[in-house]
Amino acid sequence: MKKLMNDVEQIVDEMLNGMVLAHPNDLRRLDGTTVLVRKNAPVQGKVGIVSGGGSGHEPAHGGFVGKGMLDAAVAGEVFTSPTPDQVFEAIKAVDGGKGVLLVIKNYTGDVMNFEMAGEMAEAEGISVKQVVVNDDVAVEDSSFTSGRRGIAGTVFVHKIAGALAEQGAELNEVQAAAEKVIKNVKSMGMSLSPCTVPAAGKPGFTLADNEIEIGTGIHGEPGVERTDVKPAAEIAQILFDKIDADMHLKSGDEVAVLINGLGSTPMMELYVFNNSAAAILKEKGVHVTETIVGEWMTSLEMAGVSLTILKLDDQLTSLLHAPAETTAFKR
Repeated sequence: MKKLMNDVEQIVDEMLNGMVLAHPNDLRRLDGTTVLVRKNAPVQGKVGIVSGGGSGHEPAHGGFVGKGMLDAAVAGEVFTSPTPDQVFEAIKAVDGGKGVLLVIKNYTGDVMNFEMAGEMAEAEGISVKQVVVNDDVAVEDSSFTSGRRGIAGTVFVHKIAGALAEQGAELNEVQAAAEKVIKNVKSMGMSLSPCTVPAAGKPGFTLADNEIEIGTGIHGEPGVERTDVKPAAEIAQILFDKIDADMHLKSGDEVAVLINGLGSTPMMELYVFNNSAAAILKEKGVHVTETIVGEWMTSLEMAGVSLTILKLDDQLTSLLHAPAETTAFKR
């Protein structure tokens, strides 16, 4: 195993310290926790937005802490949910008097621990609501979850819920907007290579030199098909067809597209993939009003890509284009 690290047991702690040292004007870390909050938290008179999950998906989730997106991100160990106590500390730190929305990816540990933290906060008199993101159309159940997994579509939830909260909306309004995104966003990914969890010391799965995995999860969970290497255009068509079978896109629809690298896919290849995805959408008559290409929710050093499509209306378009100022996303 080759990793740029010191001590496996300290890798998350050192990563969080390194993030704060790199962005001292944007982030601060709550003492004794794995929680990153925006420097001016809590913002009075604003709904707080808290998300998080296992580490290894950077820039998710700490990279999205800042104005117009998250107020706090809670980091677990690599591919492991943060504990309820850590999430509880995040909720308390960002409560500005209008309540807190928890954005949870649909993994069993995340849902259980965030819900428990929300109950702890409610007992302290803090209003808490939650949404659960389940945008991955690849599989209905996996080794990490009951129901569909939450993957890169979560970034759109962060952006749109965060924008509405920044505008001073009420907690129920922010939750409703987040739920609208979840209803209208779908994703699917694929892997060119596996990744290695530092504590395990070996890849989570193996692929032959001429193999790819379609539908892999962001923790390396099995997908729906293992096949020979295919051109980017064929891969884009496979992912799109599965997404469209769920979304039922039609000519004239307006969408935002997120092309997400999984950790070690060159930008050249992500743009090639986007070129193919854009051609598919154009042929269908779907109008792409926004395209975002880069690494947003990774899987350590896995090579691969995920395609996310968000069907837009006037409200979602306006909030997607609203200002944001985080270390990973600026608008």
